[in-house]
Order: sequence, then structure tokens, then C-alpha cells
Amino acid sequence: MELHEKIESIDSKDQLVDFLSALKSDFSQNKEDWENPNLERYLDAMEAWTGSWENLYKNTGREFPEQPTWSMVAEMLYAAKIYE
Repeated sequence: MELHEKIESIDSKDQLVDFLSALKSDFSQNKEDWENPNLERYLDAMEAWTGSWENLYKNTGREFPEQPTWSMVAEMLYAAKIYE
């Protein structure tokens, strides 16, 4: 299963920790696939993506939750990998 495919099934802290471990491994093994391969670019992308998060939900026909979920945290962390 691809890393991004795991996101929707994350519903606990332990699963998020496992996802973080997989994300870290992905970075180590596939750094060339990361749009944001250093901390500054990664955090910049995370900031920009998180700032427009509601639009993603609106554009995909989903309601933006009042409270974030574990899978939303994983989604944010993954998006910073590829967001330009």
C-alpha cells in the first residue's frame, strides 16, 4: 500500500506514529521524490497547505470538521512532502 493510501485509515495516535515512521522511511529512501526535501521548505509547504485546507475539503465535496482527526494530521504531514 502506498503511503498516501494509508492516511484515511488512521484513527489513533499509535497509527499516526506508525505513519510518521513510514513517512520518515520514505524520506530516507525516496528523497528525490520529495518536493520539499529540507526542513524550511517542508514547513513552508505545511504552512501554505494548512492555510488553504478548507478549500481542499470544499473542492472535494467534504465537510471540514470542527475538530481535527488523526488522519487529518497525517494528511497535513504528507501534503507538506509534495505541496508546491
